[in-house]
Amino acid sequence: MLPTPADRHTAARRFGADDLRDLQVWHKLAWIDPLYLERDARVLALVAKGRNFGEDDKALLRTVELELLNKVIPEYRDAVARGQIELSASPFYHPILPLLCDTDVYLRTHPDARRPRQRFVHPEDAEDQLARALAYHERLFGRRPVGLWPSEGSVSDAIVPLAARAGITWMATDELILARTLGVTFSRDAQGHVEQPERLYVPYVVRAGGARVACAFRDHTLSDLIGFTYSAWAADAAADDFVSRLVEAGRRYRDRTGGGEALVPIILDGENAWEHFEGGGRPFLRALYRRLSGHPELRTVTMAEACRNPRQDLVGIFPGSWIDANFYIWIGHADDQRAWSQLADARAALDSPASVEPAAVERAREEVLIAEGGDWFWWYGDDHSSAHDVEFDDLFRRHLRNVYRSLQKPIPDELFLSNISTGASVGALTTPSGYVTPTIDGEETSYFEWLGAGSLEIRKLDGVMHQGDRRAPVLTLVQFGFDRERLYVRLDAARRVADLLSEGYEFSLKFLHPEGVRFSVRQTIGRLSGSFWDRRSKAPYWVERGAGGTIAAAGAVLELAVPLADLALKPGDVLAFVVAVYDVDGTELERHPANRTIESEVPDEQFEARNWTA
Repeated sequence: MLPTPADRHTAARRFGADDLRDLQVWHKLAWIDPLYLERDARVLALVAKGRNFGEDDKALLRTVELELLNKVIPEYRDAVARGQIELSASPFYHPILPLLCDTDVYLRTHPDARRPRQRFVHPEDAEDQLARALAYHERLFGRRPVGLWPSEGSVSDAIVPLAARAGITWMATDELILARTLGVTFSRDAQGHVEQPERLYVPYVVRAGGARVACAFRDHTLSDLIGFTYSAWAADAAADDFVSRLVEAGRRYRDRTGGGEALVPIILDGENAWEHFEGGGRPFLRALYRRLSGHPELRTVTMAEACRNPRQDLVGIFPGSWIDANFYIWIGHADDQRAWSQLADARAALDSPASVEPAAVERAREEVLIAEGGDWFWWYGDDHSSAHDVEFDDLFRRHLRNVYRSLQKPIPDELFLSNISTGASVGALTTPSGYVTPTIDGEETSYFEWLGAGSLEIRKLDGVMHQGDRRAPVLTLVQFGFDRERLYVRLDAARRVADLLSEGYEFSLKFLHPEGVRFSVRQTIGRLSGSFWDRRSKAPYWVERGAGGTIAAAGAVLELAVPLADLALKPGDVLAFVVAVYDVDGTELERHPANRTIESEVPDEQFEARNWTA
């Protein structure tokens, strides 16, 4: 059940200025560099203080933050001067360049797709986005880059001459783009080693539009090990595993080519992975670079060095991004197409300005360039969702409204209406309508046993991170209800839950109210077991605690009965929880709902009367 405005106001009144100030400080402290958390006296003092922070504490933390931020650019600049790293550029407002050049490029992979009402064809804007990025890069680092990471690895023939004219000598994208360009499939063995290394592990030169740019194609599997897998491993074990895979890739390449050197590009988002690693990723990165720097068979190179003498030609390149080798994320949904239509209209208005000052036209042009950024379209549609979809939508339309205001033209009415036609990434959530007394046996014993329960339908997994596999969720349905003494929860999955448990999956109820309580079910030595974790006591206690305790049973479904007394809940209290699924390594695979909680009041004496129907 979504909170009403009255609910939000009631919750807000529970927090005073001191509480909000403490939250502000801890939000910042949680994201401070781990080295500062370990060594900086100012940060250590704030952590030790713990609460009742003052405005002077906020000012001190701001000083620390600015100190950290002001070190970033000089550190990169110095590393470039030492020849230790190479810095590439991305288009200024992070647009999907092929779509700026021509939105019809999407039809290459989706020929029957709906299109925006007006085709967007502005390669000059793509060129401007590139020029701005390179100029800003030069202003920051004292030299122009020669490498380009196009936003989201998005490439097409149209961007090749733009990049070449800008002085770009190399770019990079995903292996699936190369596979579709060559008309091949990169198969892998059971250990994930590519079976055609001689085709993937070489730099190419792409020729299109009378221009040429070198291009490297990332090893998708190796890159995603860092992006999505190794965060759950010990640092040394992850580094050892990765290095062994690199060595094997090189050896296979030599075997297939008669002694050549393999170029194995590892490319991933530079910011997303590390928050999930121990110590912000430092232990893993140090372990990895320690092994790389002293390895007799491996040599790290900059991309410019790797692409200096491309060995094979590509006459054109398949249009797509590093996500599924297409542009669906940014133009495939009706919401995306509506936004592109609005952007095209605003761009057309810019091409026919009214009698306004040149400065006003420039302001309008800046707003258009901002709205061309790919991140707006990332959040439209049913493929990704966040807690801030409404805000992203509002900001996008606000930038477009500013175009018309600057040009002193009427603002289209649709720019005052939301573009969002889909809800969050989960299905409908209903609350209990009557008492339930299910048989806890892990099976669908009777249609009526869960008839009065609330439910959460799970449709698909969405989120900020996109691994490209469009993995179906493990869970498909959550049902929950009460009798006078217990909370009952049933979890339905895409397969038998008993089989999932035997494979090492763990299912957990994570309570936000009562705060800090978690109940988990897993299989241990062939037997179903469960445990409560209460952060207040920081200790687990097992399901088998005698009469009246929590009961769990797994078969086709997982059924749980949790005494309300164990949760310290009484009639009228609000219960709030999410359901999480973990794999055998303890990595959280999914959480439902993704951006809110399942909430319900514990039934009181009036519960049946309120829900009675004739």
